[in-house]
Amino acid sequence: MDLELKDRVYVVTGATRGLGFASARELAADGARVVITGRDEQRVADAAAALGPNAVGVVADNADPDAAARLVATARERFGRFDGILISVGGPAPGAGADNTDEQWRSAFESVFLGAVRLARTAAAELGEGGVIGFVLSGSVHEPIAGLTISNGLRPGLAGFAKSLSDDLGPRGIRVVGLLPARIDTDRVRELDALSGDAAASRAANESRIPLRRYGTDREFGRAAAFLLSPAASYLTGVMLPVDGGARHGF
Repeated sequence: MDLELKDRVYVVTGATRGLGFASARELAADGARVVITGRDEQRVADAAAALGPNAVGVVADNADPDAAARLVATARERFGRFDGILISVGGPAPGAGADNTDEQWRSAFESVFLGAVRLARTAAAELGEGGVIGFVLSGSVHEPIAGLTISNGLRPGLAGFAKSLSDDLGPRGIRVVGLLPARIDTDRVRELDALSGDAAASRAANESRIPLRRYGTDREFGRAAAFLLSPAASYLTGVMLPVDGGARHGF
């Protein structure tokens, strides 16, 4: 299937590793050009090099109010156009409701929520018909995840913002979509499994609750993201796609 990605230009934040990098990799593999971001200069450089000549890296923090305009400008300056953005951020600090500090909540709000809102607003002002704004969220949008209270608090609100934005931008031909990963085999998920003290047992228990009986791969997630961002998905907006192996049992 031709996703019609050739020469389209996307910004992908938080793309030095994990789900952001996997998404940028699949976009580039299908012919798109990508501007990727991260907070560590060396990791940004290494990730851009791994993606090849159709990628450029920019050191940026989603919480920085000036980052959004700078990223769109980079896309236009380096590749001559701007077709969409995938907003991915690192997971906030784990912890139970009684344990997370005010500072952890503030930091997560700035990066996970307000930073994402700023990026989306800036993209919305710059995109034309056929543009797309994507969010990497979490299965916690539908059901809280034990030990991830901050994520449980912020991700559903961001999904609500995304749905509202899809209504606002639909008449302009701009789509807004979200992806809801569950257990994708990334460093972040392996770190969460290790919090139990027995990572192997935690993984086995989690896999037993997934109908496909395994964790997803980062490539599987990246392919789903590339499809949703592509013109091939031109009639999909306001949707939140679970990428979870069937773990969510509701519709």
